[in-house]
Amino acid sequence: MGTKITPSFEFPSICIGGKLISFENPAVMGIINVNENSFYSPSRSLEISEILKKVELHLKQGATFIDIGATSTKPGSQLSLPDSEIITLTPIITEVKKQFPDCIISLDTYHSKVAEHFVNEGVSIINDISGGRFDPHMFETVSRLKVPYILMHIQGKPEDMQNSPQYKDVVSEVMHETASRVKQLFDLGCKDIIIDPGFGFGKTLEHNFQLLSGLGLFQEFKLPVLVGVSRKSIVNKTLNISSEEALNGTTALNMLALMQGASILRVHDTLEAVQTVELFKAFRKASK
Repeated sequence: MGTKITPSFEFPSICIGGKLISFENPAVMGIINVNENSFYSPSRSLEISEILKKVELHLKQGATFIDIGATSTKPGSQLSLPDSEIITLTPIITEVKKQFPDCIISLDTYHSKVAEHFVNEGVSIINDISGGRFDPHMFETVSRLKVPYILMHIQGKPEDMQNSPQYKDVVSEVMHETASRVKQLFDLGCKDIIIDPGFGFGKTLEHNFQLLSGLGLFQEFKLPVLVGVSRKSIVNKTLNISSEEALNGTTALNMLALMQGASILRVHDTLEAVQTVELFKAFRKASK
């Protein structure tokens, strides 16, 4: 008998601008890094024309969401200033919305000021790597703005998160902290929440693999789960390769994440991720 894949709950969904997006089929989120410091150099862009080409490619290859961020969050990086992000992103968000009016933009920021500014300019989702830890006004802001919020787990800050991350049980601790923050958001009226366990953010290689192994447990929240392992250290350090060589390993881990119930794959390489989703869907159908 083959392996059966049967979800333990109704497929999660989010509401964007009054439109319901179901994750019966997993979605892909394409990454756009508007800075010079992100860990994967080919993803870095500063010129608007280059950024527009990357957005167009992500969309043509099947991305449902485009995640745009103006600051690096790689290990050792310093926190950004909100006004600096707004200055950097304003012409880019404006042009992306002009050229691709139907594009669903996710904004990668941990500043409530930046979130509010760009939601008013057409951004649909706020992706906060701090899960509300870096800005005490973030939860209230996204709840008031009524936009989906990506709640990520992090231990420490980017500048020190990889110094010596410690957990007794990384899966249970991440789930416990996530549950606490989900409740805070629910109490404020924010129901469109996407959970991100935070692979690579204050976790060792062992922690990352333990999280991936226990990813199915996050289905208990009955919320979409986003997985971002694209070209990260979980691939690079395990295989002793560079991020430029990590596409195959990323694809392998993305399939494992889908098998564990991931709803969204956040990636640098949309085509390969979309193909992975299609293969997963075919396998799921055959296993029923």
